[in-house]
Amino acid sequence: MKKLVGSKLKTAIFISGKGSNLKNLIYFSLSKKSPISINLIISNTSKAKGLIYGKRFKIIRKIYNFDNKKNEHKILSLLNKKGINLICLAGFMKILSKNFIKKFKGKIINIHPSLLPKYKGLNTHKRAIINQEKFAGCTVHYVSPKLDSGKIILQKKIKILKKENSSSLAKRVLKEEHKLYPKAILKILN
Repeated sequence: MKKLVGSKLKTAIFISGKGSNLKNLIYFSLSKKSPISINLIISNTSKAKGLIYGKRFKIIRKIYNFDNKKNEHKILSLLNKKGINLICLAGFMKILSKNFIKKFKGKIINIHPSLLPKYKGLNTHKRAIINQEKFAGCTVHYVSPKLDSGKIILQKKIKILKKENSSSLAKRVLKEEHKLYPKAILKILN
């Protein structure tokens, strides 16, 4: 997936929560070196605090119930209408259908708060601490139909501190996510 010379790749960000990775990607998209423009924000809930960044930066925001299969056609239609070529999942807490992933094969990436393939799914920091791991981190990967199993683009490893708890580890990993996601986008688009 290469962008056209002199243009930015139209990108949609899917969110469910606070939107710190979304905010970070918006700032990244505004830099000259960025190969993306953020043209659409999709959330599975109107309660996603990250939607405020869409409003602040005048980016189209849409909310869909992903449990309703009829909405998948509407979402795919909107993505095509807007010319979206890349989807970045950023704290998106729904699993996309195999059909959806197939339609955007190789064009959906996700950031996950663990060193995949370890700790797929939820509660990654708590599980790493319980298992007395020495390291934690984050992974940017392509989305495949199997949860958190797509090809890895980049990872960042950090040491788990002696008195670490899942909350302090989550904060430290999130800081690394904010650095890693733009690097991964640059890697796949340059």
